[in-house]
Amino acid sequence: MNEWSRMAPAKINITLDVLGLRPDGFHEVEMIMQTVELADRLSLDPGYRGGELLLTTDHPELTAGTDNLVLRAARALRLESGCNGGAKFHLEKRIPLAAGLAGGSADAAAALHLLNRYWDLNWPLSRLQELGGSLGSDIPFCLLGGTALATGRGEQVRPLPALTQFSLLLVKPDFGVSTPEVYQAFDRQDMTGPVYASRKFLTERGSFPDSWFHNDLEPVTCLLYPQVKQLLQEVRNLGGTAVMSGSGPTVMGIFPDEEELRRAAGELSARYRDTFITRIRG
Repeated sequence: MNEWSRMAPAKINITLDVLGLRPDGFHEVEMIMQTVELADRLSLDPGYRGGELLLTTDHPELTAGTDNLVLRAARALRLESGCNGGAKFHLEKRIPLAAGLAGGSADAAAALHLLNRYWDLNWPLSRLQELGGSLGSDIPFCLLGGTALATGRGEQVRPLPALTQFSLLLVKPDFGVSTPEVYQAFDRQDMTGPVYASRKFLTERGSFPDSWFHNDLEPVTCLLYPQVKQLLQEVRNLGGTAVMSGSGPTVMGIFPDEEELRRAAGELSARYRDTFITRIRG
């Protein structure tokens, strides 16, 4: 990876608790978030001398137009900093689209990191996070990476001690999920639970049992998309602990050992194109 390339790692939710609806229309959440090794790669052309903000990508289904989060982040940084520079990006996309893995937010975070150096802005991380939070709730975490607690609407993050490394399986069905649709359905179902898994994780950390994986949005996404419920059961039938990431539809599988994980990946990859073995990333 050259000086002007940056990996944009996907995130998973170890816990996701929805605490209620806020006056601004967003939801108050508490989440333990974690980056993993599955990642996109964003490159910046240091030889580009034009004043435009440009993006190309190797993904045929991904728009590289002005609504892409990479270009939105670049425009916001240029406006906020008063910089008049341009940039030419190329995105190698490996994180599935609309998967609950924060792929677009990770790409935007990578763009902010690269441009902060390229334009010699020298903004501290906190200032980049404040700007990123105005564009998307997951961007401040993606700027930080590692293991973190996310609160507010997800944009308030603080680092946590790194977890012990482990491998996991990520499987995405062949469709995407709309996060606003899931939250709207969540409100209609009134599914807020009394037990906050994120707080339990923070107060009882130690051996990190699989039972700490939790996602308040999982039941409602399963109601909207029964295929997610089916996939969760498939992973469990293969011997894994299964939980959905984000608003879905990606399902995480945690297995007792590497051999069982690889056997499950082999079986599931025959039915699901987007099947990945990955590891948590500090």
